[in-house]
Amino acid sequence: MATASLVPTSKIFPASPKSPASIRARTSVIVASSQQQQQQQRRRELLLKSAVAIPAILNLKEAPIAEAREVEVGSYLPPSPSDPSFVLFKAKPSDTPALRAGNVQPYQFVLPPNWKQLRIANILSGNYCQPKCAEPWIEVKFENEKQGKVQVVASPLIRLTNKPNATIEDLGEPEKVIASLGPFVTGNSYDSDELLKTSIEKIGDQTYYKYVLETPFALTGSHNLAKATAKGNTVVLFVVSATEKQWQSSQKTLEAILDSFQL
Repeated sequence: MATASLVPTSKIFPASPKSPASIRARTSVIVASSQQQQQQQRRRELLLKSAVAIPAILNLKEAPIAEAREVEVGSYLPPSPSDPSFVLFKAKPSDTPALRAGNVQPYQFVLPPNWKQLRIANILSGNYCQPKCAEPWIEVKFENEKQGKVQVVASPLIRLTNKPNATIEDLGEPEKVIASLGPFVTGNSYDSDELLKTSIEKIGDQTYYKYVLETPFALTGSHNLAKATAKGNTVVLFVVSATEKQWQSSQKTLEAILDSFQL
């Protein structure tokens, strides 16, 4: 019976000796791969840091703007000469696009010192269309959550008449003018039944139409006071608005604010 002898495989398939060059090549590949992994890890860390840092930077840039909006007007406006319990806001050319363009004459009015100025969206400020806006725009807006809010709205004169440099009297009776401007008082629609009272006021050479409205469906508030005048190529409308609760507690203050408005 024949017997098989076991022969080591190393003798049948001799292993090829590893040369120093091949060892160095494999080592360099491993090192390069390790370096690539480290670089990728560093990139991921940088991206993560950026994702956290960029919003933080943006917040830092926005903070002063938000903070300025919350400053009470009494901290930077002078007391009113006629009543030191109010402060006097006098619009300057630097305050609004229309004032800078000369489309609106500077105006002034008093405010309680604890009111705050609100920001106005660019599309509502008339900034995109000066000096030839075809639609009304909002000049400035102030508010106190417990008392109410005020805003100055300006409208191109041509919306109401083709007569250049028309006065408010040229536009018609107070009732006719408010029929055109009413939606800018209420923020939505105007009904003549909402008009409670009209009056005419003369300050120097300037005439003003004054209105008292009860507007239960208005976006601006259930109580609105308004004062309108015209100068140059613009009709200027001053609006004082309040909810029922604000009106009950601050009616006299709101009426004083309205009376103080003038160009």
